[in-house]
Amino acid sequence: MPMLLPALTIARYTLLEALRSRLPWLFVLAACAAAGLAGFLQQLALTESGAVQAALLAAALRLASVFLLATFIITSMAREAADRGLELLLALPMPRAAYLLGKLLGYGALAAVPAVLFGLLMALFAAPAQSALWALSLLGELWIVAAFSLLCAASLQQALPALAATSGFYVLARMLGSLQLLAHGPQAGDSLVQQATAGAIDVLALLLPRLDAFARTEWLLYATGDWQALASVAAQTAIYVALLASCALCDFYRRNI
Repeated sequence: MPMLLPALTIARYTLLEALRSRLPWLFVLAACAAAGLAGFLQQLALTESGAVQAALLAAALRLASVFLLATFIITSMAREAADRGLELLLALPMPRAAYLLGKLLGYGALAAVPAVLFGLLMALFAAPAQSALWALSLLGELWIVAAFSLLCAASLQQALPALAATSGFYVLARMLGSLQLLAHGPQAGDSLVQQATAGAIDVLALLLPRLDAFARTEWLLYATGDWQALASVAAQTAIYVALLASCALCDFYRRNI
């Protein structure tokens, strides 16, 4: 295919850039730091110290993987735009979709590094089958974050606004379930403002991915994960990655580069 070969080439150089920037070593360092912190906090727990350690470690690894991956994608795209590398690539006889596809493939392959590494680490503290489900779910979450980071980096063209937008997206998508429970709970009132707020939260829940359903800690602690939950995660990942990639592609073709 005329688009596949340049896309694979771009994906290869994207991975080489990550290796040269020592990003995999940052993932290893994050794993060591999270394990050390969880081990220290385990000593402070009065009961169920093992469960506390596993829960803290899973939460720390999840946040570290999202932060490091999003930061690398946004700063890499910003540096490429500042060096006029994007203009040079798009001047070549290849469709712009090949460039975007190559970046997505490269970042998607890169996201597998922390997912596999952290999944293996969690297998030391939880059942291997549940750790595998957790790692696969984390990979889906990282793919969504990578696609949104690519969209923000390509659209905003500056690192700081793109990082802020990606952080806001991730925090809101993680909190949607809790916000809905608060908006529709028994303590919620019946005033017009509260009803409008609940309606707005419901609309956001329809538009944004439910990242609170990804990489759930209780899968590791209580072995409650199953393939049905993973199928739901996979469906959300496919839908939102395709949607975000389509938005980024529309922005690429709209811009006069």
